[in-house]
Amino acid sequence: MKIYQIDAFTNEVFKGNPAAVVPLEKWLPTETMQQIAAENNLAETAFFVQEDNHFHIKWFTPTVEIELCGHATLASSFVIYNYLNYDKNEIHFTCMVGDLFVTKNEEWITLNFPSIETQIEKAPEVLAQAIGTHPIAFYDSKTKFVALLEDEDAVQNCQPDFTLINQLNKNLIITAKGIEVDFVSRFFAPQSGIDEDPVTGSAHSVLIPFWAKKLNKTEMTAMQLSKRTGFLKCKHLNDRVEMSGQAVCYLVGEIFL
Repeated sequence: MKIYQIDAFTNEVFKGNPAAVVPLEKWLPTETMQQIAAENNLAETAFFVQEDNHFHIKWFTPTVEIELCGHATLASSFVIYNYLNYDKNEIHFTCMVGDLFVTKNEEWITLNFPSIETQIEKAPEVLAQAIGTHPIAFYDSKTKFVALLEDEDAVQNCQPDFTLINQLNKNLIITAKGIEVDFVSRFFAPQSGIDEDPVTGSAHSVLIPFWAKKLNKTEMTAMQLSKRTGFLKCKHLNDRVEMSGQAVCYLVGEIFL
């Protein structure tokens, strides 16, 4: 089987978020896909099968299957557009959470994902110790926690304690207003086998409506401040969000089973 390794949300190799992409003609057993993802040891490995006029897609971390992944969807789209002789502008994916739509404009690939709202909550007692600071405010969504920090430097300089973050019952986003972009963030997911994810599309399904309300804007720019960093163009569309990024191919290979 062919395997591609794509750096997503960047136009430079070794930046952004690496994802493995494995196109399939028919599904492998779930256990086999999980073993491939563990062997790859990347934040996510995506598998997809073309079904009529759409692609059904699944994502695996090295330890678990997850319900939604942005950067590996961007990476999969890059493979479909550039390596699989796909001649349409829109790609329609189906997955655990429903329909995802992708379009392309020159080097930019745009993901259309569900919008996920947040509600303000009392921060867990362990949080300040886990991230080394008290957040300005703390929010919950159906998929992730959000800690609003004072400024970009607080996000950049955070030294998380992943053992303590793992005690939370959801993955954690820390975020603040940006200096050169509208907002910045980092994403911690030790519960899913990923201490810090370099650039996280699914987190921006939460962050885009969050910051659209705070900034009173529907179009924004964002950076995820991991060591690899990543850049996104964002748009709030009420019950949907759009996030646009670039991608580059690092590796094309073959899997032997």
